[in-house]
Amino acid sequence: MLDRYLPAPAMIEERRQVSPTVVTLRLRFVEPQRQAEYCFVPGQFNMLYLYGLGEVPMSVSSDPRDNAFFEHTVRARGRVTNGLAALQPGDRLGVRGPFGRGWPVEQARGRDLVLIIEGLGCSPLVSVIQYLMRRRSDYGRLYILRGVRREQDLIWRHCYQQWLHQPDTSILLAAEQAGDDWPWYRGPVTDLLSRIDPDPDGCVAMLCGAELTMLAAVALLREQGLADQRIWLSLQRNMQCGDGLCGQCQLGPHRVCRDGPVFRYAEIADFYGARGF
Repeated sequence: MLDRYLPAPAMIEERRQVSPTVVTLRLRFVEPQRQAEYCFVPGQFNMLYLYGLGEVPMSVSSDPRDNAFFEHTVRARGRVTNGLAALQPGDRLGVRGPFGRGWPVEQARGRDLVLIIEGLGCSPLVSVIQYLMRRRSDYGRLYILRGVRREQDLIWRHCYQQWLHQPDTSILLAAEQAGDDWPWYRGPVTDLLSRIDPDPDGCVAMLCGAELTMLAAVALLREQGLADQRIWLSLQRNMQCGDGLCGQCQLGPHRVCRDGPVFRYAEIADFYGARGF
């Protein structure tokens, strides 16, 4: 039986520099049996342990169908993440997981989807996009709304160009700070909601980004007729153990690492955005 509290050794197979501060690491477990048994749902996360430095939670950014490996996209911003971003093919680290609840990809089959992604921490929804593109006929219309503060923060530009060619797929990009050569919208990602017209009775929304921006997006979606039960968010909290034991990520009665990080808005409406929670 696998011990979820003991990091299993994994090896870096490939390292891709996505931007000056962001890298994507392709990993596989050193033990073939562990890799064969590993499975996850988009939106779940692993705890990545860098020997001698510490451990951080990271969403899986690849498609579960690629079961010979898994990927994490890391932004270098702290002691552990800087160490992770410096790893090279052949280097090893420890991995625990997967943990948490992922996106409702099975329940959403046949429905239209609105994905709202804001900021640099976009891995939780990138895994969903990878998932959807390989199963495009299983879902209805797809709206991807992606916003960044500065135009240079937009990563995976070539992927957006590829995804745009998928049937019934709309991609709207926004930057709050952009130069004259920026070809897309200038302003917050929430402004893009006025440019789409999803069917509120047959639509599911999935959101990931800064809390204030997501609260504004929720309010606009509700104005468009979307019920709280159809709005899902991936929350960002201080997740230390991954299994709801330490309480560091508590949100009201919930442990984000165990009960989330993906929640229906209806489950957290009384706590999300409230001071002290």
